[in-house]
Amino acid sequence: MKMRTLGTTDIQASVVGLGTWAMGGWMWGGHDDANSIAAVRESIDRGITLIDTAPAYGLGRSEEVVGRAIEGRRDQVVLATKCGMIWHDDAKGKFFVEEDGQPINRYLGPESIQYELEQSLTRLRTDYIDLYITHWQDPTTPIEATMTKLLELKKAGKIRAIGVSNVNQTELQEYLKFGPVDAIQECYSAIDRGIESTLLPICKNNGVSCLSYSSMALGLLSGRMTPTRQFEGDDQRKNNPRFSVENRKKVADFFADIEPLCSQYHATPGQIIIAWTLQQPGITYALCGARNPSQAAENARAGEVELSDTDCARIEAARAKHLSSIDD
Repeated sequence: MKMRTLGTTDIQASVVGLGTWAMGGWMWGGHDDANSIAAVRESIDRGITLIDTAPAYGLGRSEEVVGRAIEGRRDQVVLATKCGMIWHDDAKGKFFVEEDGQPINRYLGPESIQYELEQSLTRLRTDYIDLYITHWQDPTTPIEATMTKLLELKKAGKIRAIGVSNVNQTELQEYLKFGPVDAIQECYSAIDRGIESTLLPICKNNGVSCLSYSSMALGLLSGRMTPTRQFEGDDQRKNNPRFSVENRKKVADFFADIEPLCSQYHATPGQIIIAWTLQQPGITYALCGARNPSQAAENARAGEVELSDTDCARIEAARAKHLSSIDD
């Protein structure tokens, strides 16, 4: 497993990270805590050190699962979690409503960040967070106030690095005015590449790492998303136009074009996509979801695949041919 440095810190983390959104259950067709715990432990066994979670993933469920899974192995992981999506204060602006009708609000006030951190530390069974990320930005709180609190927590040893997610260029530059930002976490995949011309140049100029989320486009680019796949329950992909039969056929054609690379590298289609993502300029880590040990093991193997420039160009040509017309 390849390792890279997180921002301007001395933290080394695996290039493939485990994303745990689905472990919260909601919007993913249910949950299986035993399988989720096994997936976390398998990821660590396979060399994945970067584990990303958030309080909003299942109203704390994902953090609790991760906490149980890493107990006794805390020193083997680089733990990332988030703040800014809350349900303990209904007075703040509602962002969306969880499955049980619970409103989720966006708020990054200093007192709320302090409360959220304490709750996360309890659920995760740890006394510090390696990378603490503002999940979604709060238009009601000045970024200076948010960043001042994060720097205070860093000085106190409660967090080791500061990250921001779902930001625009102006917001990222505002954060950087008040102190070092070690990482952004943004949507990026072979379909979603907008940050290449917006956020990544700022990151390059300021030593900011990038964690890509939805690296396989919610599973669309996993290599297992057949045109006949049916989505059940509250699975968010059920009514997502991106997962239309027509789009899934385009993805199947894309993978047919790059199939020789799978044989050449002894890799699955999903591993090729992860490896390609990690070789794009500015992408430091690729977060990949796993809900069972076999998926975790497959994702980890991608951290060992090194594509040649020629093969990256071949993937880019196939991407332009088949995937460029896929959008929301």
